[in-house]
Amino acid sequence: MAAVTAVMRTSQILLTRVESVLKPFGLSFSRFELLALLSFTATGALPMAKAGARLQVHPTSVTNAVDRLEQAGLAARRPHPSDGRTVLVEITPTGRELVPRAASALNQEVFSRPGFGQEDLTALTEILTRFRRQAGDFDESAGEGQTAVP
Repeated sequence: MAAVTAVMRTSQILLTRVESVLKPFGLSFSRFELLALLSFTATGALPMAKAGARLQVHPTSVTNAVDRLEQAGLAARRPHPSDGRTVLVEITPTGRELVPRAASALNQEVFSRPGFGQEDLTALTEILTRFRRQAGDFDESAGEGQTAVP
């Protein structure tokens, strides 16, 4: 129980730090993740179901994030050009411009100094990766470090 509680509380602390850095950009971490994912695609767009699978989140969470991103003018829904059943989510030019600024702030204010020493970071990453692998969180056929599609 102590280990689970420590991991859960640590997650809350880190998420609070991340959210406070993203707040001035009008983003939550989930919305930032979706924008970053879209910014890495060749076309800037993905089917909503594929975005959810890559982020390992429930379709409702993707819908909520897209709703908020649309309201902010950072993403837009559009029909798939060849599959009428599929809806694409596409990053807007404003969203594309915001991603590197938000990422830079996260790198500078959170990721470059997460509150752990390098040895602890290495050990934590190894332990948590092993745990996630045992829980089926990685698709071993897709190569090292690829997350499983839920």
